[in-house]
Amino acid sequence: MGMAKDKASFEPLTTTTAQSTEQITKQTQGAMENYFGWLHRTMATLPWSNTNLNRVLLSNATQNVTTAFAFMHKLSQARSFQEVVKIQTEFMQMQMTSFNEQAKILGEIYAKAAEDAVKAPFGARE
Repeated sequence: MGMAKDKASFEPLTTTTAQSTEQITKQTQGAMENYFGWLHRTMATLPWSNTNLNRVLLSNATQNVTTAFAFMHKLSQARSFQEVVKIQTEFMQMQMTSFNEQAKILGEIYAKAAEDAVKAPFGARE
């Protein structure tokens, strides 16, 4: 009987926490939308705004923030410590994979830019 009483006493707290989490989630989504709007406008004004590098950087930023937001939302729904550990482990594995993919793509872009920069002066002399 003691367990049922303890569980009942936590129900209002759980409901309040869920409502708070939902409100914070909505506020965070609004802030993210504002941030990405600002980021797109700012990036568009830069001299290199219409380059592949800029598009990749913007895409990576969007992906990284969206993934972190989804992680926080999923984490807020965890019901046990085991779920928290599982969610955290999955998130870290996904982030490492994503980081490796992003680094590879950026490395390829930089290598191509360096190759083009070396070819341009020598190509101009021919």
